[in-house]
Amino acid sequence: MEYFIWNVDPVLLHLGSLQLRWYGLLFVGSFFLGLMILQRVYKQEQRDPAVLDNLLIYIMVGAVVGARLMHCLAYEPDFYLAHPLEILKIWKGGLASHGGLIGVLIALYLFTKKYQENYLWLLSRVSIPGALTAAFVRFGNLFNSEILGLPTDKPWAIIFERVDMLPRHPVQLYEAFAYLTLFAILLIVYKKVSFSTSTKILPPLFLTYMFTVRFLLEYTKTKQADYTWDLPLTTGQALSLPFIIIGVIWLLISLQKIKQNVPGK
Repeated sequence: MEYFIWNVDPVLLHLGSLQLRWYGLLFVGSFFLGLMILQRVYKQEQRDPAVLDNLLIYIMVGAVVGARLMHCLAYEPDFYLAHPLEILKIWKGGLASHGGLIGVLIALYLFTKKYQENYLWLLSRVSIPGALTAAFVRFGNLFNSEILGLPTDKPWAIIFERVDMLPRHPVQLYEAFAYLTLFAILLIVYKKVSFSTSTKILPPLFLTYMFTVRFLLEYTKTKQADYTWDLPLTTGQALSLPFIIIGVIWLLISLQKIKQNVPGK
């Protein structure tokens, strides 16, 4: 059987000693696309979009710092604890989505304290472009030929020639398309329900869907952490479980509150 061979250069442009990489372009581009989405949300809900430029900075810093620290401490702790200065070398790669989310949550909290925004309101709106960013990051992983899937003989398998000649699950695409679906779901829900209902259900929908997908797709991924433990779970699955539990409980409570507020109930 012939398989699709992927051997795209992860560097889009060489600018002397500098490089413009597909991953960086997709990562940063997703934030600016998200900014455009939030501008429309702010205008639709009659809020001042002038603060969004500052919000973008908060989110980007929070996402990068959180993702980097989580990767270093959860996936390669032995190396980075022995070489702490390597943590600063983000250009070498190594970002973990779980940490990125935690970083964004903290950044949003700091932002709302400074600009007197409602935290849950902002969190629910940011979750929409957040799903889009998650998808773009996985497309970036594809260009880097990283976060590889396990070998498989499925007809849609991809050979990542820069790594080896084994046909593998294109797990980056599995996740990317799942997150694009989540983006569509969140956007549709936002448009169909009231603003107050969106505030209640978008964040738990985001958590439950995203990390359930992440948990299940770990079964198709190669090992990422540099250590093992006795639990029958990967590091990614162990980190996803708390988010899934919080998401499910939060969603059930939110739906119950919405049901209680329905006229005639």
